Amino acid sequence: MELVINERQGIIVWVYSLKHMKTLKKQGLIHYVSKRMKYVVLYVNRSEVEAMEKKLNSFHFVRKVERSYRTDINMNFDHVLEEITQKPEEKCYENEVSEIG
Repeated sequence: MELVINERQGIIVWVYSLKHMKTLKKQGLIHYVSKRMKYVVLYVNRSEVEAMEKKLNSFHFVRKVERSYRTDINMNFDHVLEEITQKPEEKCYENEVSEIG
């Protein structure tokens, strides 16, 4: 038996009221709910994202549906680590001191 990992996509669903959480639970995996700002982060299979957006927009309690940008962000930070580990060049502050004094 082989383990198959499905690619997932986050969808942010802005709602008017959180009373309809049971309906959203049936659509995908709820990752986070903001009671104060009234939005839900929902994960669905990447192959079903477009159909799910249309379906969610059809609900009367949904204000707006947005895709998460998490999958579009490059999570490779090798270039940042290289900049941090490089030794900074020693700067000569004599010119700055003579200008002040």
